[in-house]
Amino acid sequence: MVIQRDTKILVWGWADPHEKVEVTGSWGNSVKTITSTDGTWRVDLQTPKAGGPYTITISGNNKLVINDVLSGEVWLCTGQSNMDFNLGKFLNDAREPQYQPLVKQIREEVARANDDYLRHIEVLQNTSPLAKQTHFKGQWVSAIKDSVNKITATGYFFAKALREKLNVPIGLVECSWGGTRIQPWLSEDMYMGDEHMKAYYESTLKKTKYTMEHVAEADFEDTTFQKKFDAWKAEGKKTRRPYPKVHPTKDIQLPATLYNGMLSAIIPYKIKGAIWYQGESNSHFLEDEYAAYFKTMITGWRTDWNQGDFPFYWVQLANYKVPDERSNLGWATVNNELRKSLSLPNTGMAVLYDVGEAKDVHPHNKMDAGKRLSLLALNRTYNINVDADCGPLYESMKVNSGKIELTFSEVASGLMTGSKYLNNPTEQSTDTLNTFEILGADNIWKPAEAKIIAKNKIEVWNTTVKQPKHVRYAWSSNPTGANLYNKVGLPAAVFSTED
Repeated sequence: MVIQRDTKILVWGWADPHEKVEVTGSWGNSVKTITSTDGTWRVDLQTPKAGGPYTITISGNNKLVINDVLSGEVWLCTGQSNMDFNLGKFLNDAREPQYQPLVKQIREEVARANDDYLRHIEVLQNTSPLAKQTHFKGQWVSAIKDSVNKITATGYFFAKALREKLNVPIGLVECSWGGTRIQPWLSEDMYMGDEHMKAYYESTLKKTKYTMEHVAEADFEDTTFQKKFDAWKAEGKKTRRPYPKVHPTKDIQLPATLYNGMLSAIIPYKIKGAIWYQGESNSHFLEDEYAAYFKTMITGWRTDWNQGDFPFYWVQLANYKVPDERSNLGWATVNNELRKSLSLPNTGMAVLYDVGEAKDVHPHNKMDAGKRLSLLALNRTYNINVDADCGPLYESMKVNSGKIELTFSEVASGLMTGSKYLNNPTEQSTDTLNTFEILGADNIWKPAEAKIIAKNKIEVWNTTVKQPKHVRYAWSSNPTGANLYNKVGLPAAVFSTED
């Protein structure tokens, strides 16, 4: 177990009504309370500086001793499969041979892992469309040979980078589920704060309750699935594959079901901050509204944790070649929505379109994913100097003589074109800038030329577009050739100036 160091943490539980309870840390702090009429109790316990192992003893009518407790930094790891997938999932051969060296690296990492001060616990995957869960059963594991493969791969490389710089225990609390949209991770209360979201929630809830009241889980059947599946095959599998609907009690996409079934069970366990890797499943579902949902979710989680605006860092999605055009554009749209969410305080974003795999939505390069997230935490949370903690971010534009001039922040010592191979450092190149598009008066996006004209400025144009209005960059799910970086080697974020 890892607890947040040098602070007061909430410890809570259940006992008999009006029972006297004492919580004692072996580091010398203790606190007493009396349970409420329903037997619940909670106390604030002061934690020690980084170190351990310690014990926490909970005494009442009986005694519970929690052994092997470390005091350090605790981070919440959330999202869908690219956060959910553990190191063990990346030990199989890559789908494309050029990524096999990454598999070799991960195999070697797992084989030599021997860090008991890097620990991880995973919340049991559980749906609950109506009721909030208050606890779960889980087991802390350490980054040692026999158990490291159970740790979230993205989270592991994030934590490893923190361990190297902070030299304190790191605890990862993982709460993620592959294939999930953002909508199930918001609570009912969060939906109520916005009329549009409220209408979506209440409409879905009405259908959910009706089905739960009239159809038993064992009797549920999607009678339309086979017809949809046959049509999908007949049309050449050019759109996203349909899947059968499931009973609401098992539907991972229902609004609030994962907040209730998973996240609620760990609030208010004290954390330092959160990292988030999600969005692939929203590339074809309410993609234009992603920022609204995401910002509502972050604000709501912060409210529920009651820790103020704790650090919240996330990634723009890695590149992957999706099978349909809606998801292709939706992928870019979600990435841009993620960028727009940086308007919230104490947030940051790592960019990953240069470390993905066209044929695998679960790319093996979690080394760069974790490292880039760690740069944000090291610089912004722990005040450790880094050359740059993210890539260039679009800031503003102006039209000048048929061209659009773009200004960027987060450029470090300047902008450059770069090339990236596997998880090696980015190398500066002499290539021209790629994957820029420009929009003219006809409202048709066209490929554009671009060049760096100053430390933080780029000029974009197309000689056939006389009245340019907007620019976008890396606007696809697999933006091959996107090569704008800062001179530290971090890629520019996907963006559109249409905001």
